[in-house]
Amino acid sequence: MSDLPALDAAVSECRACPRLVAWREEVAVTKRAAFRDETYWGRPVPGFGAVDARLLIVGLAPAAHGANRTGRMFTGDRSGDVLYAALHAVGLASQPTSVAIGDGLELYGVRITAPVRCAPPENKPTPDERDRCRPWLARELALLRDTVRAVVVLGGFGWQALLPVLATPDPAGGHPGWVVPRPRPAFGHGAHVTLAPAAPGEAAPLEVFGSYHVSQQNTFTGRLTPAMLEDVLAGAARAAGLEPTTPQRPES
Repeated sequence: MSDLPALDAAVSECRACPRLVAWREEVAVTKRAAFRDETYWGRPVPGFGAVDARLLIVGLAPAAHGANRTGRMFTGDRSGDVLYAALHAVGLASQPTSVAIGDGLELYGVRITAPVRCAPPENKPTPDERDRCRPWLARELALLRDTVRAVVVLGGFGWQALLPVLATPDPAGGHPGWVVPRPRPAFGHGAHVTLAPAAPGEAAPLEVFGSYHVSQQNTFTGRLTPAMLEDVLAGAARAAGLEPTTPQRPES
């Protein structure tokens, strides 16, 4: 795949993981009652956003009745409601909601992706499924190597999935990899590590930021607040060379 549109098209046809193929297609047929009149996407979900993104956001996997229904990352579910509201608050998205493909949403200098492209049962992909899906993320990163300068990882699963990709040169020659310290940097909300390229001059340093995932478990309990997420996104945007805006927050 020589460009992101070609990669996205190839991702959407993948059938490499039998368990995930069976689950995504079963969900697309049985549906949720609230969406019974809709046609589900029911396929792997490609990345979404700018083809020359300076900031990459890495999640976990599509939600069964979110992106597996709509065909766009973090679209049509409550996790997406939180993420896109925060992106809009810091000036990285054209609107605070993401309900369907064609709703007018545009990202500014940002692309959103995941290490697993199919909705997994109970939102829990296996390590084998994660590893089988890894070449898609590696190629996506390779195609962004000339522009991407920062990554925000949502959750520990994405953090553990991404670091081996960053540490490994792209087999197609897309990027030389980055130097990931040993022991690997620990995940945590607000974690930040600067990775030097393995081959200086062939890639720029990469700023990697961690944030708690925008899952309902985190957002409903207050473990992750909108302000916490906005602060991480704004810091990563500045590191990527973008110009985030200051969110309007009520005075305490």
